[in-house]
Amino acid sequence: MKIRILRALLSAFVAFAGGAAATSALAGEVQVAVAANFTAPVQAIAASFEKDTGNKVVASFGATGQFYAQIKNGAPFEVFLAADDSTPAKLDSEGATVPGSRFTYATGALALWSASNGYVDDKGYVLKKNDFRHIAIANPKAAPYGLAGYQTLDKLGLTAEIKPKVVEGQNISQTQQFVATGNAELGFVALSQIYKNGKITSGSAWIVPPDLHEPIKQDAVILNKGRDNPVAKQFIDYLKGPKAAAVIKSYGYQL
Repeated sequence: MKIRILRALLSAFVAFAGGAAATSALAGEVQVAVAANFTAPVQAIAASFEKDTGNKVVASFGATGQFYAQIKNGAPFEVFLAADDSTPAKLDSEGATVPGSRFTYATGALALWSASNGYVDDKGYVLKKNDFRHIAIANPKAAPYGLAGYQTLDKLGLTAEIKPKVVEGQNISQTQQFVATGNAELGFVALSQIYKNGKITSGSAWIVPPDLHEPIKQDAVILNKGRDNPVAKQFIDYLKGPKAAAVIKSYGYQL
């Protein structure tokens, strides 16, 4: 009896180990370059993707312009989630992508934000008062949200008087950090960095009307290095699906 039980247990263990090994062997991963504004959403989407498919998203975060330079210099990224539509289009035209894989995965919103409650009013009048010492804006050459911030100042006719007070971040994450740590009293950030499920998560903010800057259409594309990786296409398809859409909307993006 004991021998039969031991044999049964051994058979079950072998079957389990074999199944685990097969699952591990079948699991894949995809290297994704992600615009910094999309950090929190893609982390949530990646966790859901891994749970549903068994495959892993290895994400790197940074400024769109910096990623463009890295991709052109041979960085191992297989999928690119940019903060604009022009950079992926440029890569398309240069033959650096899989034709037909590019699409707009989200349209972003810009916010003027302060870590202090009540500092930024909901109409943005704080800009016209101009009684702050520093305002943080991302480098417009590398970060589309930084460009949108400068376009907003231009539309409001405030560029000349406010520009001397600008502290520039290398990307939108650093820009938010300048504000969060008090190095700047306020700054232009991506709404997704301070918004979740219909409300501002901390501090005070003005959601900038979209007519004050060019649309922030964010495109995704499969890069040449991901051409032969089925997980790259699987992730792009997942990004178009309902679970990803729910996450994206919860952070204040439009689809």
